[in-house]
Amino acid sequence: MAKQIKIDTVRHSLAHILAYAMQELYPGTKFGIGPAIENGFYYDFDLPSSISSENLPKIEKKMREIIKRNISFKKSKLSKSDFDRLFKNQSYKLELIKELTENSSLPVSIYKVGDFIDLCKGPHIKSTLQFHSGKAKEIIDAFKLTKIAGAYWKGDEKNPMLTRIYGIAFQTKRELQDYLHQQKEAEKRDHRKMGPKLDLFSFHEEAPGMPFWHHKGLLIFNMLVEHWRKIQSKYNYQEVKLPNILDVKLWKQSGHYEHYKDNMFFTIREKKKLALRPMDCPGTILLYKESPRSYKDLPMRIGELGIVFRNEKSGELHGLFRVQEITQDDAHIFVAKENIESEVTTLLKIVDEIYKPFSMKRKVYLSTRPDDAIGDKKTWEKAEKALKYALKKNNIKYGLKEKDGAFYGPKIDIHIDDSIGRTWQMGTIQLDFFMPERFNLEYVDNKGKKKRPVIIHRALMGSLERFIGILLEHYAGALPLWLSPVQVWVIPVGKRHEKYAKQITEKLIENRSRCALKDENETVSKKIREGEIQKIPYLLVIGDKEEKSNAVRIRERGKGDIGMMKLNKFLEKIQKK
Repeated sequence: MAKQIKIDTVRHSLAHILAYAMQELYPGTKFGIGPAIENGFYYDFDLPSSISSENLPKIEKKMREIIKRNISFKKSKLSKSDFDRLFKNQSYKLELIKELTENSSLPVSIYKVGDFIDLCKGPHIKSTLQFHSGKAKEIIDAFKLTKIAGAYWKGDEKNPMLTRIYGIAFQTKRELQDYLHQQKEAEKRDHRKMGPKLDLFSFHEEAPGMPFWHHKGLLIFNMLVEHWRKIQSKYNYQEVKLPNILDVKLWKQSGHYEHYKDNMFFTIREKKKLALRPMDCPGTILLYKESPRSYKDLPMRIGELGIVFRNEKSGELHGLFRVQEITQDDAHIFVAKENIESEVTTLLKIVDEIYKPFSMKRKVYLSTRPDDAIGDKKTWEKAEKALKYALKKNNIKYGLKEKDGAFYGPKIDIHIDDSIGRTWQMGTIQLDFFMPERFNLEYVDNKGKKKRPVIIHRALMGSLERFIGILLEHYAGALPLWLSPVQVWVIPVGKRHEKYAKQITEKLIENRSRCALKDENETVSKKIREGEIQKIPYLLVIGDKEEKSNAVRIRERGKGDIGMMKLNKFLEKIQKK
């Protein structure tokens, strides 16, 4: 069997084949860019006439025709003078060439596949028939065009709007089918539909990207907060609440202004420029600096349910997954350098406790120095080494994410897999040697000498909004009993059963169950149907037999009627859960 080609190479090659198909189908098309992306590829076009998703099957068919021709991908390196001739009608390509050659006389590479020529550094497959097995059928059956969208040239709304065509591609047809099934399942579980349907939250154009939490949704939110607070207290965290608006000079000092100013909200007060905080750390640093600190104060663990704000473009907002007002289960730990390993070990235990109630597999990654990092390389190497040591000491397997650290330090990232196989990045543990330097943080050691602490930035669920969105999709709305905003409905069969049903409801409430008496003038079957739609874990039906036996008839979510049970036994059952 031939050597397997990297899937990104295949996806990139399919982007070129897509462009070639568009050149044949729509003469006069101008070409933007066409990279490989997660799970697939896209290409941006300036078309002579508009197209819609109805055109995708025709374009896909043309791509398959091109693949069957067994056309080679040929690379050439050309000088600047050659490009005016090759791309004389391609203004976007000429603009890119100008940028590439402005400060360099080096030759720029192109790839030719059939009659289509593209500015590209590669790599690509050797020919349109080449795939990991060398069989044409594999590449033909393992890709699909998915959608058409608008995209500004270079992502700038001042530039022309281009037509972007997306595709997905995998090594095998089975992988493609699995992905399509996952997407179909994800559509059914879409939290943006479930939120209003289950009366949890809503969004309104008067506050874009900021959820309106309904009573039941806020119950879920607050139960997660209670879960967080219980664990924080166990590990001696001080919970604080800090201002949401701070002077811009603070954000410049921390480095956030330089890296996040395009996504920050600003306001002016008495000629002073202020900003809604995009992060919590600078405020916590001011708190640390309020009084002299000694080694006896460290590690100083400060936790906050910090509300931060990100100025996102409307097209980037996505339900609870991407909002403009974010609640983070944040914490900042001020620690002596020699205690980094023990503190990270403690944090890894906290990660286990935070995620234990949720049936999701975890993966751990070490993210290293990014291109926009601040500070010297030697300090970064020391910080990365400290995190690696902590992970190995605790026998934790981890992957490496090169250049994916925060601008101020490397980090340990926690990823989870949900019930339909999607991976989400959640918690993070970030090691920071630089902000203590920038803010001149100090403590006095046991010999009376001034030392510089290290800050560990830590968020475990991350954004509570996003975490709730993920949980809703992971459980398809059927949240675990402890997290369900309403756990029990009590349904009397007739009017004569309402008194006993009310007694049961009161008993459940006394035992801290979240329940509701459903005594509306509707049929029992309709109430049961509605209870199932609302994902209520237990429906208790009360009739003559149940009242005489001082019992309840139980319908359990996902199981249906599980029979009659004494009330005390039922209370024991749900307490265990």
